Formats: sequence, structure tokens, C-alpha cells
Amino acid sequence: MGLRSFFDRIEPNFVKGGKYEKLFPVYEMVESFLYTPKTVTTAAPHARSYIDMKRIMTYVVIATIPCIILGLYNVGLQANFALGNFDPSGWRAWILSAFGIGFNPANPLANFLHGALYFLPIYITTLVVGGIWEVIFATVRGHEVNEGFLVTSMLYALILPATAPLWQVALGISFGVVIGKEVFGGTGKNFLNPALTGRAFLYFAYPAQMSGDSIWVPVDGYSGATALSIGASQGYQDLAANGMTWASSFIGTIPGSIGETSTLACLIGLAFLLITKIANWRLVVGCLGGMIGFSLLLNVVGSDSNPMFAMPWYWHLVIGGYAFGLVFMVTEPVSASHTNVGRYIYGALIGFMVVMIRVINPAFPEGMMLAILFGNVFAPLIDYFVVQANIKRRAKRHV
Repeated sequence: MGLRSFFDRIEPNFVKGGKYEKLFPVYEMVESFLYTPKTVTTAAPHARSYIDMKRIMTYVVIATIPCIILGLYNVGLQANFALGNFDPSGWRAWILSAFGIGFNPANPLANFLHGALYFLPIYITTLVVGGIWEVIFATVRGHEVNEGFLVTSMLYALILPATAPLWQVALGISFGVVIGKEVFGGTGKNFLNPALTGRAFLYFAYPAQMSGDSIWVPVDGYSGATALSIGASQGYQDLAANGMTWASSFIGTIPGSIGETSTLACLIGLAFLLITKIANWRLVVGCLGGMIGFSLLLNVVGSDSNPMFAMPWYWHLVIGGYAFGLVFMVTEPVSASHTNVGRYIYGALIGFMVVMIRVINPAFPEGMMLAILFGNVFAPLIDYFVVQANIKRRAKRHV
């Protein structure tokens, strides 16, 4: 009650004509984070659902929690395994040693805390740098700070390699927020996924450091091939020989980017998003259908020189960033198609593209990031043709 009174007392200083009018977006951001906004639509025709923007963003962040938990555990697991061949060094090793936690990969707590020491600096850097850009643009434009950045920051941090340099993390989120979203008007007006835009920028600008799709480096001096790079060079049949079974890939105890390795965690998040109706199931069905259908076709065609032709669809599902992209990127409502038929087509296009990039284009062992960005670009065109087809079909009824 006292805090609410405090906000009411200082509000006149930030509204139009107040002493700190230009800082209203900052005031509104803090107040709306703690309390429900005062400007809430409650009557028809605009009140169509009980789910507002804040609740949508909150639900998406909640859906990422399983990926965060299993991602931190896996990062620590891979790092502790790698440290079996090296002497621990650096600030992370000092913290773990100081608290007597150690580097035993059989100790879940040691794995989780070691992983947290990789993830937290990345996420804090993302939150601070991206948040500054959000506040700057909101202040200049005179509108509120959108909650969409909470989702962008979390997804961006989860799709990065664990050892990404922090200055590159800051550069990538700056590019994603400014070029991928704000130049188009901010949340709800961007046609590209901001988190993927920032990740794609780093992928092409700094491929040596941003190699989480093909080579993941858990500690300095050690590198481990991911399932996709092994499958592309040796065939998926040799994954088990490298310690990567389908079960371990499904659970997520294999090398990869922080939050992308566990298909199980992604599916838990998907179930939550579907139950709460945040994610549209047509996008999921389309993407799965496109991936499965093209994978089966390539299995039939076959290739003596390319072992990826033989990879079954259920392996494509559990390796690389497919599951994470399917759940959190394909279903992103702003950059996806908005018509029901268009959602099937949009999802199928991404599912088709990811397999084509993985199998046919040897330059990119992972294809989900590029496939989704490709789908983002074509989403407005897909909706246009769907709407035009509907108009023509209805016009024929009156001829």
C-alpha cells in the first residue's frame, strides 16, 4: 500500500507537463512491472481476450524455465567433463573451489552452479545493454518500455554458446534490438525475430567465436563436436560411438548452445504455451510436417556421398536448435504469418528449409536459425496470397 502511494505521489512529475516528463517511459516501466497498468481496456469491441501483452511475455518467460534449468546443468556437465583433462583456472574455478563445490560431473549441484557461472554473465550483459537501448528509444519516442524485451533477452542468451565473449554478446543484442526491431517501430512492428537477428549477426561477423551450432567450447583449450557436425561428416549412425544417443540428445546432455540442447525441456515449454494458448498450434503442425515430410523424401532419395540424406526425421528433431526454434521462434506471433492457412504454409516452409540447409548445404551444419529468418521475410507475402485467395473465392460466390 505504501509503495502504491509512493508511485501515485511522484507520478505528476513524470506525466505531460511535469518536471521529468521525458523520463515517463522509465517511470511507467517500473510501475507497470510492479502493478497492473491503469490504462486497461475493459469494454467491447477492443477487449477480445483476458490475455494482455504483459501476461503473454510473462508466460513465454515461464515456458523457458525448463530450458534454463537443463541448459545450466548441461553447460556445467560438459565443462566439468572437459576439466578432467585440464587444471581448473579462471574466476569460475576460483568461485567453485572457494565454496568447496568442485568440478565433479557426477555432482548435479556442481554441474548446475558451474553452468550458472557461464550463463549469468551473458544474460546480465544482454539485459543491461538491451535494456539501455529499449529505454533510449522509448524516451525519444515518448512511449512506454515494452515488455517484449524480457522475452528477447532470455531467448537471445539461451541460443548463444556458453563461452561467447561478453563484448560480442553486447554487440549482438544491440544489433538485434536496434536493427531487428526498433528501426521498424518497436515491439509488434518488427518483421524479423530480434533475438535471432542478433544471433545471426554474430554468426556471420564472428564465426570463430560464435560457433555454437557446430563446435561448442565449454572451457578454454577444449572443443567438442556437436551431433550435427558428426552427422554431417560421419553419419548419424556414428553418434552413439561419440557418446550421443538419441535418448541423451532428447534429454539434452550433449554439446550445444546453452538452452537449445534439451528437446524434453522445449516440449515441456511447448505444452505450457499451447495450454495457455500463447502459441498457435498451426505453426507447430506446419513446421513439424515440413521437416518430417522433406526428411522422409531425402531418406528415399538417398546419397552415397552425403550421410545426412539418411538421417531420420526424429534425429533432426533432437539435434541442433530445431526444438528450441520450433517452440520459441516459429510460434512468435509478431514475425509469423497471421492467417490460419498462412500459418501452416509458414511453418512448413521453415521445416522444409531447415532440413534442406542441414542436408544439402554443407557450409551450415545447423539450419534452424537461417530457416526461421527466411520464413520471417516471407510471412507477409504468404499472408497476402492467402488473403487474395480468400477474396477471389468469395467473389466467385456472387458471380
